[in-house]
Amino acid sequence: MAAMAKKKEEKKNNAPQIRNKKAFHDYLILEKVETGLSLTGSEVKSLRLGNADLNGAYAKIVRGECLLVGAKIEQYKEATYNNHDISRDRKLLLHKAQIKKLTAKLDQRGFTLVPLRIYFNSRGLAKLEIALAKGKQTHDKRASIRDKDQKRDLERSMKSYRH
Repeated sequence: MAAMAKKKEEKKNNAPQIRNKKAFHDYLILEKVETGLSLTGSEVKSLRLGNADLNGAYAKIVRGECLLVGAKIEQYKEATYNNHDISRDRKLLLHKAQIKKLTAKLDQRGFTLVPLRIYFNSRGLAKLEIALAKGKQTHDKRASIRDKDQKRDLERSMKSYRH
């Protein structure tokens, strides 16, 4: 049994995570939501290889459904004639109550849904983490960079002090 648990842990750790690093720079993240993804087989295989890009992607709600727009999942090389379209809109799997809650917040001015990362959970299912975010202005970006630099300098000085 212990060997089986190790295999599951190894499988979990080997699965790549595709991150949208620019989202944290461009947006103020207010609330995160985990969603499922409606994918084809070749898309899942391509994701397992880490061939995806979330830069410039966003989520929108259309007719009671949440869609991921602009995410690029490269075609799987070994797939045949039924390979997927690279930048098609993908349906996000959310409960109706979650969609209503997000719709109410999106109706407020300046909010958007931004994908943060795609990962595989412990059961091997592809999940997308989206965030309700508000766009940062240039002075906000500079302030967050300055805060990050100060924090890094403080950590360095504390590390040298300890040793």
